Amino acid sequence: MTLLRREFLMLAGASVVCSPSSVSAAAYPARPVRLLVPYAPGGPTDILARLAAQKLSEQLGKQFYVENVGGAGGNIGLGQGARAAADGYTVLVVPPNIVVNPVMYEKVPYDPKDFEPVTVAVRAPTVLTVHPSVSAGSVSELVALIKAGGAKYSFASPGTATPPHLIGELFRLSLGLDVVHVPFNSAGPAVGSTLAGHTPIAFTSLPPAVPQIKEGKLRALAVTSPTRSPALPNVPTMAEAGYPEIEGEGWFAFIVPAGTPKDVIDLLHREIVKAMALPDIQEKMEALGFLPVDTTPQQAAALFRVESAKWSKVIREAGIKAN
Repeated sequence: MTLLRREFLMLAGASVVCSPSSVSAAAYPARPVRLLVPYAPGGPTDILARLAAQKLSEQLGKQFYVENVGGAGGNIGLGQGARAAADGYTVLVVPPNIVVNPVMYEKVPYDPKDFEPVTVAVRAPTVLTVHPSVSAGSVSELVALIKAGGAKYSFASPGTATPPHLIGELFRLSLGLDVVHVPFNSAGPAVGSTLAGHTPIAFTSLPPAVPQIKEGKLRALAVTSPTRSPALPNVPTMAEAGYPEIEGEGWFAFIVPAGTPKDVIDLLHREIVKAMALPDIQEKMEALGFLPVDTTPQQAAALFRVESAKWSKVIREAGIKAN
């Protein structure tokens, strides 16, 4: 995750001025715009991209369409995006893999300075849950139970190097806990495993967990976001539970190839923020467990740098590698 350095914020000035792909925001978009999703259809990145594409098409009067280029944990699509013309007609929609993959994989087909951020549009809080058979009603009680060593504990996550997995590893490493990670291919199966008692602990996104929590089938101990979730207003944050160092969440960003003209980036930022603020989009985002962020390009770049440093340390200390 030594990814997003200062270069990530800098426009390659000469190339913007001289490149034949340069375009003025006054004439943009003059033709269809591709939203490149480096994952297969149906996942949260794809859903966000399709919702954004619909609204951007309506707002700007030109078609914004989604192209899925999946494979290699997002690396194939990111590599293709890095080679795209810096003219505003390729916009990538990415989760934290943009800052995780360079640490996870021995080689990736892109460089951090190949991209510039437009905005981090939404964040996705993570919740720590346990099976009701676990005799812990708080995070501190769970930590004490694990440290007592009477039983071997494991935690489920939506998959290797997903934000919930990395947060679970941060929990394990920060507190010196003997717990085993069990990855699944999405949050649903991870929640299902904990419901069945196979993995007594789970770190997952909210949507599949909230109904089970409300029905009493899972016990929520904390959310790992800086603030409480509107979906679980009675569940404390990790900071409120006494563990402020265990903080993290997923997020989804819009980025463009480096050298894209600043006025085009500014226009895209303005229109994406506008789209994400629409009531029907907010309703759909809430159903997915997303919360609006809408950062500026500079704030997005700063977040990338922080996330890169934070999760690279966790990945290296935990010895996590891509399969």
